[in-house]
Amino acid sequence: QVQLVESGGGLVQAGGSLRLSCVASGRTFSTYAMAWFRQAPGKERKFVGAVVWSAGTTSYADSVEGRFTISGDNFKNMVYLQMNSLKPEDTAVYYCAAARGSIGYVYHTTGSYDVWGQGTQVTVSS
Repeated sequence: QVQLVESGGGLVQAGGSLRLSCVASGRTFSTYAMAWFRQAPGKERKFVGAVVWSAGTTSYADSVEGRFTISGDNFKNMVYLQMNSLKPEDTAVYYCAAARGSIGYVYHTTGSYDVWGQGTQVTVSS
């Protein structure tokens, strides 16, 4: 069974930083892209950022551009999300996702990813 496991969430004051980690466990698999999404209470799950391994490119939501950075290791199926200058509106459950097949340039939608983690809570106090 293939799983993604997130860690690193917690409570932080506005302006602070957190680093989320995501690692694949179980049967090894290759990924075309890995991404982070987040979901606030009562809201839909939204794209945060993604890395496309073959292209070596990253993409971010406008709301986090310049504050969040994705990095990782393709061969280990590990991805990180460094979050700086956190704001109360960043409060959400953060999910890691992986696409095992090619998704082209459609990396902003949840439907492009077929493996998901259980989520980790990030709370930013004002």
